[in-house]
Amino acid sequence: MKSPAIILALLTAALTFYSTAQTAAPAGTNSSMVAAAHTNVAIIPVPRTGPITNRQSLVLQRAKEAPGKYDIEFIGDSITQGWEGRGSNVWNKLSKQYRVINFGVSGDRTEHVLWRFEQGQLNGIKAKVAIVMIGTNNSGKNKDGTNIYTDSDILEGVTAIVNQIRQRQPDTKILLLGIFPRGKAFCEQRGRLLEINQVLAKLDDSKHIFYLDFGSQYVENDGSISKDIMPDALHPNEAGYQIWAAAIEPKLKELLKK
Repeated sequence: MKSPAIILALLTAALTFYSTAQTAAPAGTNSSMVAAAHTNVAIIPVPRTGPITNRQSLVLQRAKEAPGKYDIEFIGDSITQGWEGRGSNVWNKLSKQYRVINFGVSGDRTEHVLWRFEQGQLNGIKAKVAIVMIGTNNSGKNKDGTNIYTDSDILEGVTAIVNQIRQRQPDTKILLLGIFPRGKAFCEQRGRLLEINQVLAKLDDSKHIFYLDFGSQYVENDGSISKDIMPDALHPNEAGYQIWAAAIEPKLKELLKK
């Protein structure tokens, strides 16, 4: 018969083994019992598909056919592309004052902009200032109502774009804009963008990266977005682009002197 001391030692060893087995996931463990690793697709370059590839190709061709020095390059999605649409009159005034080039593609998310960089969009372009606003298209939802991207995903996607510009255009000053508000009234999506903007502001180093947020100028006193500025509560009209141009002018003049 085993002594009490031996029995106690055996029990202790058994309990230690059991505890270890519960905390370590051995090979062959049911996948439903182990949390899947999260992949942030917002930082993985990927091309667009469908008809929008025409605009994507146009922007890349624009960079290839017109390399050289620019005062300003605009980088973004449909809101940036809109300078050539609803904002064309304001754009024409801007282009008389500065040498500008538009790299906006409707519907782009952060990963699409990163893909364009890989295809040479910034090659041969020497811009004094890059005006960047991207991320709103990453803030949508799946059909089941869940977020397609986490807030951290979007933050990392925008940050990756800023870092790529710094690497590919080290002499370019980056004017990073807060993502514009969207939605007719207060909503979860608008709140998410505000939280992301709060952290994007931390990228401002006052040397190479400068953050500017004037989204409040698009919002009325009751929190709504006026149809007179953004008819669809997302894309500015001419009045909206006039607000944009006026908001960036003081900072542009400062950066272009450096």
